[in-house]
Amino acid sequence: MTDLRTAAETAVEQCLALGADESCVVVTDDKRQPIGEALYEVASEVSEDTTILRYPPLDQHGEEPPAPVAAAMEAADVFLAPTTKSLSHTRARGAACDAGARGATLPGITEDVFTTGLDADYETIRQHCEDVLAQVAGADEVRVTTDAGTDITFEPGAREWHDDTGIVHDAGDFSNLPAGEVFVSPEDANGTYVVDGTMRPHGRLDGEELRFEVEDGFVTHISDDEIRGQVETASEEVGRDAYNLAELGIGTNVAVTELVGSVLLDEKAAGTVHIAIGDDAGIGGDTDAPLHLDGILKDPTVFADGEEIDLPTA
Repeated sequence: MTDLRTAAETAVEQCLALGADESCVVVTDDKRQPIGEALYEVASEVSEDTTILRYPPLDQHGEEPPAPVAAAMEAADVFLAPTTKSLSHTRARGAACDAGARGATLPGITEDVFTTGLDADYETIRQHCEDVLAQVAGADEVRVTTDAGTDITFEPGAREWHDDTGIVHDAGDFSNLPAGEVFVSPEDANGTYVVDGTMRPHGRLDGEELRFEVEDGFVTHISDDEIRGQVETASEEVGRDAYNLAELGIGTNVAVTELVGSVLLDEKAAGTVHIAIGDDAGIGGDTDAPLHLDGILKDPTVFADGEEIDLPTA
């Protein structure tokens, strides 16, 4: 528990800055109980108004949690959500932040990722986020290329870029933990991207490459059978929206020195790019879909309005 406690202290004290007069809820599931209990232990030592809720793991990332969990998140000053399936892009998480709660989700977190990803100085990560954000904010067009074959152009349009710094100190603030990325839900995208880093359900890709074609903001071709099957299943519920090109993200966490096969951690690795399919309503878009599938690209070159940007490196 010692390593888990150290990471929990970083989350509760540095990242969330929980106060003694604030209420806190930890929501977790049966598979992430040790991490949830470590966070609860540290938080309860800071605030007596701390609770923990546990529920069975959900089936899909972005699926809504049970109603009592959603209600507890919305009623708290601070929430922490170490869960098997992501709550980041759920209406429950959005409603909690809209109500003034600040919090962090830890989707797919493992004990190794928890201890590795939170062994970091989040003030330094915040500075890297600000540096990247200054280079891309306001760009009409962002192009990403890689030697693996990626060549895709994004148009953010009127949508705002966001930075996920891990510093969650103000009412309504939200972050993933581990943190460290700058991201946007683009209004349009066209081109090809090749995932050669990490992507669910495969984990880290060792020599394998997953190819995606994008036209007018929708994915039109997926080379991988398993990922294509996930999107097809989601499309039975929401139609074409399942194929929405949802996110362009740039990793800024210089403490992540190598990909480990966890999307949660690997998408934050400094000097990487991740691109997601599906839901974007929680990050500034307008598409509700029951999935959000991130793929991490290694060694990208990123251009904002034709100018190459400086990416942080580990």
